[in-house]
Amino acid sequence: MKKGIHPKNYRPVVFQDLSNGEMFVTRSCVQTKETIKWEDGNEYPLCKVEISSTSHPFFTGQNIILDTAGRVERFNKRFGQKKSADSKK
Repeated sequence: MKKGIHPKNYRPVVFQDLSNGEMFVTRSCVQTKETIKWEDGNEYPLCKVEISSTSHPFFTGQNIILDTAGRVERFNKRFGQKKSADSKK
C-alpha cells in the first residue's frame, strides 16, 4: 500500500439500512453524529444508509427483468425494417 493516502481513523461503525431496519457492524472511517449501543454492550457510531446488500434487489434475488424483446419490437415498428435490394429480386 502507498504511504500517506489512507485514512488513519478506521474504527467499528454500525450501518443501519433504512428500508428494512437491518444493522451490521464493519470498519469504516465515515464521520457520524449519532451513536448506538450494540448487542455486545459497546457504543458505536451509527451511519444510516438508504440501501445496502440486505435490501438491494441484486443481492436479494428480486431483480426486475426488463422486457428487451418488447423494446426491439417497438423499435422495428417505429422505424421499420428496410428490405435490401437482394431480397426484392
